Amino acid sequence: MHNNINSPQSSKHYLAVLGLLLGAICWGIIWYPYRLMAESGVSGAVSSFYTYCIATLLSSIYCLKHWKSLLNLSPGIIVLAAVAGWTNLAYVLAVIDGEVMRVMLLFYLSPLWTLVLAHFWLKEKTQLTGYIAIAIALLGAFIMLYEPSASSLPLPRNTSEWLALSSGIGFSLTNVITRQFTHLTVTAKSFAVWLGVLLVSLAYILVTRSPLPAPQSFSVNQWGIMLEATFLLVLATLVVQYGVTKMVATKASVIFVFELVVAAIASYFLAHETMAINEWIGGSLIIAASIFATFNHNG
Repeated sequence: MHNNINSPQSSKHYLAVLGLLLGAICWGIIWYPYRLMAESGVSGAVSSFYTYCIATLLSSIYCLKHWKSLLNLSPGIIVLAAVAGWTNLAYVLAVIDGEVMRVMLLFYLSPLWTLVLAHFWLKEKTQLTGYIAIAIALLGAFIMLYEPSASSLPLPRNTSEWLALSSGIGFSLTNVITRQFTHLTVTAKSFAVWLGVLLVSLAYILVTRSPLPAPQSFSVNQWGIMLEATFLLVLATLVVQYGVTKMVATKASVIFVFELVVAAIASYFLAHETMAINEWIGGSLIIAASIFATFNHNG
């Protein structure tokens, strides 16, 4: 018996795959507009503040009919917003000054932290593949980060890489919080993330006593770049949400690793960055660990 490739189920599957691939492309190149803004003199925190202002404004209009329910949500949404806010801001700050692929790979250690947090916080039983993933990820990180001439310990070598590491931990914490607060709707979670980045960016600007330029101080070109970044992040959020709701989580996560391929190509052609052999080997092990960890948490 032949399968009907034109069936509605098949069409939804292909659309989900395309959605995830499109989302991966967006996240793989979203660093570039922020780096262009930094080169024009606008910090990552300020760029994040304005791009997420736009995203929050657009989502506020879309969520008008949900405002009553949003106001009645539990305090858990505040925790989610704060953690997700730092995750996104730290990632932007990291890719502006750091090497894109090293930042990406340090961020992709997040499945390791998710396993640890889920084990100790949510009391989820870690399977054998989980322990294998932890070992592979740690080995990959060691190979990528170890530089005998710089330090005897395999640690991030600059502020950007520490930010990338903290962003990955924040992403894992966001996943665990999302698992715990299952009553939150997709609409509420998306709005919380965007609003969280806006508020955390503003807090960062105030704490560091950085200037916050008025909207009219930006050139047409700068507004164009920030609108481009906003378009990418909104599009990525929407298509990824569609993809993960129509596809098994394990398959979705593996497809999303395509983001690293996009980032590698984009960083080579747009930023003229290349990776050393130890970074390729370590990065490959981290990707393998991500896949192992994904299959460990298939529920």
